[in-house]
Amino acid sequence: MNTGIAGRRSGATGVGWPARPEHEESGLGWPSRDRDPVSRETVLPGEGGGNAEGVYRTAAQVAASKVVPHDTTTPLARSVEAELSRHQERGEGQVPGPGGLPRLPRDLRDRVPRLLRPGRTRVMAVANQKGGVGKTTTTVNVAAALAKQGQRVLVVDLDPQGNASTALSIDHQRGTPSVYEALVEGAPLAGIVQPSKEIDGLFVAPATIDLAGAEIELVSLVARENRLRKAIHSHPLVFADAEDRFDYVLIDCPPSLGLLTLNALVAGAEMLIPIQAEYYALEGLGQLLETVEMVRAHLNPDLVVSTILLTMYDARTRLAAGVAGEVRTHFGGQVLDTAIPRSVRISEAPSYGQTVMTYDPGSPGALSYLEAAREMALKGAAP
Repeated sequence: MNTGIAGRRSGATGVGWPARPEHEESGLGWPSRDRDPVSRETVLPGEGGGNAEGVYRTAAQVAASKVVPHDTTTPLARSVEAELSRHQERGEGQVPGPGGLPRLPRDLRDRVPRLLRPGRTRVMAVANQKGGVGKTTTTVNVAAALAKQGQRVLVVDLDPQGNASTALSIDHQRGTPSVYEALVEGAPLAGIVQPSKEIDGLFVAPATIDLAGAEIELVSLVARENRLRKAIHSHPLVFADAEDRFDYVLIDCPPSLGLLTLNALVAGAEMLIPIQAEYYALEGLGQLLETVEMVRAHLNPDLVVSTILLTMYDARTRLAAGVAGEVRTHFGGQVLDTAIPRSVRISEAPSYGQTVMTYDPGSPGALSYLEAAREMALKGAAP
């Protein structure tokens, strides 16, 4: 006699999965029998069965289809769609993407709308004490996206792992002038900054392994919480009136709430918080906000959480939608409308010393970061 769960449950299959219900549209979300099976991959408006609202297709069916999906959800998507249509009307070929799928023409992928420069330099700390939420990935890709749109951006790598320096192909071997010298020895930040070889207008203050000892060495120094603020504000291109001034300074923080992160919160007037669309990310957010309130009360009254960005978002899961709903309910307008999807191309890019903006500019991850950076620039309040 079968005593397993599958055997005891009425209508269950031999592998333990519940059988497909006989009734129409059950509360479990099963499709009715008289409807086609539904995939959650992509929807093509006006395709199949006379369904005016669209029918769901798999990625393979979308690639094989001659219909170009219309995405008018964002200004960037509308711009890309219009430009792509013009290229197709002129009979211009497309650059083959990963797996042989079509993607945007090369000249289109390198041509993005330019942003108006902010009135003064915006200094933003990219922080979240939870590891693995996409702080470094967000820092380098938002910085690259801003630079692609005509901004001059300085990335300050404050993480001893130096991952931001790696992703931007900046030398950060031991002995390289780095943020450590600026924090501990008081060296001018201008002598540390290196220009990006890949993207015009993007500059990096690298981190070396020496920065790992800075937490201990800073303890005995005078005004230890203000060391990074002093270094950034003394740079001649920060808060300057010159044409070549920095428009944005993005500080990539380590995954902790130690002295390095505290220096970043004191140095910046704004915070950009990446939040992974999972429950653990929400759990640590409360601790981070408590720290922000303490910094605001005692060290930096100008600090505001101006931007929250959802990362690693998987629209196919209810968990991601639930986390996004919770974040938007509590933080409202601080949360960007654009969420960054899970993307292999984003994860692959650092292994080539690149951001996804240069590694695969036509990928969904690159377009999402481009749109997020544009939204942050237009929506975020400049200090």
